[in-house]
Amino acid sequence: MAIITQSGHPKQPLTAREMGIMQGFPPPPEKRPTLENWDLAPFNRWSFQNIRSLFPTSDVRRAGQIIELPKNTGDLGGLVYTGADGEKRTVDQGLTHTYVDGFLVCHRGEVIEERYFNDMQPHTPHLSQSVAKSIVGTLAGVLHHEGLLDLEMPLVDIVPELAACGYARASLNQVLDMQSGVRFTEDYGVPHSDMTRIDIASGWRPQRPGEEVSTIRDVILTLSQERPHGKSFSYRSIESDVIAWAIERSLGAPLAQLLSDRIWSKLGAERDAFFTVDRAGTALADGGFNATLRDYGRFGLMMAQGGRLGKTQVVPEAWVQSCRVGEPDKFGAPYTDRAPNGAYRRQWWIHDARRGDLMARGVFGQLIYIDYETDLLVVVLSTWPDYLIFNFAIEVQNAVMAIRRELAGS
Repeated sequence: MAIITQSGHPKQPLTAREMGIMQGFPPPPEKRPTLENWDLAPFNRWSFQNIRSLFPTSDVRRAGQIIELPKNTGDLGGLVYTGADGEKRTVDQGLTHTYVDGFLVCHRGEVIEERYFNDMQPHTPHLSQSVAKSIVGTLAGVLHHEGLLDLEMPLVDIVPELAACGYARASLNQVLDMQSGVRFTEDYGVPHSDMTRIDIASGWRPQRPGEEVSTIRDVILTLSQERPHGKSFSYRSIESDVIAWAIERSLGAPLAQLLSDRIWSKLGAERDAFFTVDRAGTALADGGFNATLRDYGRFGLMMAQGGRLGKTQVVPEAWVQSCRVGEPDKFGAPYTDRAPNGAYRRQWWIHDARRGDLMARGVFGQLIYIDYETDLLVVVLSTWPDYLIFNFAIEVQNAVMAIRRELAGS
């Protein structure tokens, strides 16, 4: 958690460099991240910006001329909001308090804040965690618009191997909304949970002694159905990997190439993005995507502008609008703790179904927030000390809402 000084204000967390992580030639063994600890404090302060030093990856290539983000520099750092603990904080203090690495705010299509911490630079790629889900879901929308992906077809008709598992009769639409009836335990860092099995299969955790070597898709085939499809929302990371399998099988091309061709090459991105891949070369669609802060901003701006960036319609506007319309009656606890009138649609979180504001969220504090009413985009990249810290999540949410209120009248 954040270090608090005697004055009551958060002290800036130490950078990876200041803690000596991966410093030296070679670094001391105790300062090197391992498969057991690379994503936990303090090592994630280094590893989230250096994923390619740890794992095999597959490029999502950019193309064409870089589209510069218009800038109209503002100063939101002194804006005051109420923290999760009831204390008043400025945005600057909140960024420190919640271990932020990168912070970008766009209003009416212009960058008004761009900040870097923990030695992150504009050219540095940062792990997105589950923000990747929203990016993959958006690709599915493009392919559906092209007539190449049938959202109502049973998944078994797209990927016959799914016949023996719980996804056989689910539709791609149900999986996009995470409303399948498949059993999946989304417990982070817990031995033998399904999430840990995926981490091991993707190469993010060491293989357990005596266990058979598996891949992401091997794990999918072991999952069974526990309730009817389409009845309620339950967050399951594996759904994004099922979507990616259906996409690759339908198009006969790898996910990274398809994302590059349909979206990334059209954003005017500054840098190639990339996915981590398992031993079969399968991209980790649910959390293995990496890009720079500005390029996440370009993707977010495109979605904020109805799928258009400049003169290019990258994503069908109808798809973007459909992501904003969810089913709050299927969205219960614990998800309503953060969003009482929330929903989940096509791999995007809807913060308030009445408003239709969208969020792409990832563990350890990754966020893309889009509010259409105020034409606001916020991107936050972080290295929280743990997967889920509820008070940090509320802290960031409250700061974003304060920014939204401030800009609503401008």
